[in-house]
Amino acid sequence: MMAAPRQEHDVFQAIADPTRRKILRLLVEKELPISEITDQFPMSRTAIAKHLRVLSEAQLVSGKKIGREKHYRLRPESLAELQEWLSYFEQFWNNKLTMLKYRVEHQEDKNSIVVKPTDLGKAKTNKSREGSEF
Repeated sequence: MMAAPRQEHDVFQAIADPTRRKILRLLVEKELPISEITDQFPMSRTAIAKHLRVLSEAQLVSGKKIGREKHYRLRPESLAELQEWLSYFEQFWNNKLTMLKYRVEHQEDKNSIVVKPTDLGKAKTNKSREGSEF
């Protein structure tokens, strides 16, 4: 019987799961054995191993056997694809916010009416304005 083909996972699929994102955060600090990673989650070692396999196939982590246990480390260079994608949107929103700031700071509010306190109560209604200017 043939083995199932190895499924490649892209970075976006790999980080879609909150458990895998937490694993990545754990590995930012240092290389960890699977037992220490498993201790941080309310799930089995087998379940964590499956998550690590997805991260490994996406080349976000790498593992090496040390003694009887496998140790995993983050591969930050693999996050470049994600960073490139996110930077596009960061630039997009920064441009939008800069334009909005400029418009707000330079807007002449043509619809506002300045009313002096002495003129309160003297505002003309539409009916009283017919034939005259406000």
